[in-house]
Amino acid sequence: MEQGKKRIYSAIQPTGIITIGNYIGAINNWLKFLDDFDSIFAIADLHSLTVRQNPTEYRQRGLSFFAQLLATGLDPEKCVLYFQSHVPAHTELTWLLNCFTYVGEMQRMTQFKDKSAKNEDNINMGLLDYPVLMAADILLYQVHYVPIGIDQKQHLEITRDIAMRFNNIYGDVFTIPEGFYPKVGAKIFSLQDPTSKMSKSDPDPNGAISIIEDPDSIARKIKRAVTDSEREVRYDVENKPGVSNLLVILSAMSGQSLESVIDKYTGYSYKDIKEVVAEAVIEHLAPIRAEYTRLMKDKAYLMETAKEGALKAAYIANKTLRKVKRKVGLVELK
Repeated sequence: MEQGKKRIYSAIQPTGIITIGNYIGAINNWLKFLDDFDSIFAIADLHSLTVRQNPTEYRQRGLSFFAQLLATGLDPEKCVLYFQSHVPAHTELTWLLNCFTYVGEMQRMTQFKDKSAKNEDNINMGLLDYPVLMAADILLYQVHYVPIGIDQKQHLEITRDIAMRFNNIYGDVFTIPEGFYPKVGAKIFSLQDPTSKMSKSDPDPNGAISIIEDPDSIARKIKRAVTDSEREVRYDVENKPGVSNLLVILSAMSGQSLESVIDKYTGYSYKDIKEVVAEAVIEHLAPIRAEYTRLMKDKAYLMETAKEGALKAAYIANKTLRKVKRKVGLVELK
């Protein structure tokens, strides 16, 4: 970690695949942080356990996700990249912060209410306590900024509340994090429902493209992308969301501005624009897919890199945890 740089922290759950929506909208921002911030990125594998997971599949998914992040260009020499579960300080601090968090605060969290409504047969304590673990994730690393979207503001606010409550009792223990609102990457919509955000959980498998998808599959999905009853390409989000989405994808994957893409391809046939988009996506993702394939053949390297990331993270986290333990009066082993 470099002296003088502000520290930024972000975590992502190991959903199994990184879609081009995730890549364009979020991971690209992570890559831009590497030069400007002390960057710490976590795979939030503990958070995902609020939903029942198949252990074998989950373990494989986590390793694949780690390799995908590395393949996008997240250089472990320029950032700390680690699995949340490899740093026990996360769960230790969660318990300590639980003692400074009120039940009513957790019950009022929008995410808890939403997920409880959707999972009535599994309203577990992890679901209620999720924001405190998230607070521990952030506060352990004394970070200045947390990149967030509108839907995550409530989680950051409770993190700040807990940190200030603790600091008011024990002094300046935690850095109070601020929300960082990076320039939003282009929002990518489902290829099958261009009014909905592209997601790996899309009920139609043709709706999302993974950054490690094979070229034939990419071409096939784009060919089947929903458009409209007209025949000519025109950028019109309200009336032609499918075509407009393809133009946004083309802009992001080709490195051209959206304006230049619109100027160049307005009037094209749907068949022709889909071929252009498919070619751009395949070309852009080819080196990522190749690097991912190489990494997945070298499990020893992946595990060593994960271990190194966890050691770097734990070094920072444990300093904070020791300070918290001293402040609350726990007996220390010398």
